[in-house]
Amino acid sequence: MYQLEEPIYFYLLFALPVVWVFFLLLQYWKIRTQRKFADAQLLRKLSPNRSVFKSVLKFIVFSLAIACLSFALVNPKIGTKLETVKREGVDVVFALDVSKSMLAEDIAPNRLEKSKQLVTQIINSLAGDRVGIIGYAGSAFPQVPITTDFASAKLFLASMNTDMVSSQGTAITEAIELAKTYYDDDEQTNRVLFIISDGEDHIGNVSEIAGEAASEGIKIFTIGVGTETGSPIPIKRNGVLQYYKRDQNNEQVITRLDKGMLTEIAENANGVYIEGSSTKEVVEEVTAILNGMDKKEFDAKQFTDFKDQFQWFLGGALFLLVFDILLLERKTAWLKRLNLFNEKEG
Repeated sequence: MYQLEEPIYFYLLFALPVVWVFFLLLQYWKIRTQRKFADAQLLRKLSPNRSVFKSVLKFIVFSLAIACLSFALVNPKIGTKLETVKREGVDVVFALDVSKSMLAEDIAPNRLEKSKQLVTQIINSLAGDRVGIIGYAGSAFPQVPITTDFASAKLFLASMNTDMVSSQGTAITEAIELAKTYYDDDEQTNRVLFIISDGEDHIGNVSEIAGEAASEGIKIFTIGVGTETGSPIPIKRNGVLQYYKRDQNNEQVITRLDKGMLTEIAENANGVYIEGSSTKEVVEEVTAILNGMDKKEFDAKQFTDFKDQFQWFLGGALFLLVFDILLLERKTAWLKRLNLFNEKEG
């Protein structure tokens, strides 16, 4: 396992191609200027020890030194020990609605992106908890199993979109049923499910399923994303609006937040409904909810004892710079013996 302390210094590497372009242009200019001054045979007599190879070699060495210096500034660290540490937390599962209605832009930038922002910020506020992510539309599917790896969870969350499920609708019941399989620790007393949705076009007897989940110790909190005024559903291609979704009667579909349904689900599962318009307020309310719960202690493996590795790259950079200084641009005996450019005269 490794860490990069200051990855911003990798940008130094982007300067190398630019420097190489200037170096090659300079060599081209020098060759043209020398040819105007004298022909190649006369130039060899005037400067018998001039070596193009040595100047190129010196520049290669200098470039490698800069690359090593860049890695030294980044300071890669390697985890040398895998330890089992004790963590306290709650098992938190997020069920994210990815139906087409979540493309509505009555809340910026749209309902789906807002939902992903909410989940990301909630995850950022967590400490020793475990998280899992479910996506659902006409059916539910597991996106991230229960884990303590928040970075991976956020990575998979960012990739979620409305094309992940072909069948449309809002199968909240399937999402709740799937969430039940996520809680793999029988000793965990607090199991939390956050449903992030506009609550529209739900399928099945949601209240009954929510009640069953509550009887199994799962508390369901719903986060409503959207407005009750509603908005049309834009269908875009490569970010360009193509048209607004229409129904079978060719009338424009207006999707609205079903606050009543989401409230009913939460109340049947010992939870509460949370208004999702303000990210800050949602995170504060969720944090307060989780902090008020009993934490379950569990084991988690993680790499510790990260050791700095910059010294190897710094040493390499210093060695190459010294070598570059000592490397002369004129021909030396060993280079003459190599005769790289067939410069020996008969």
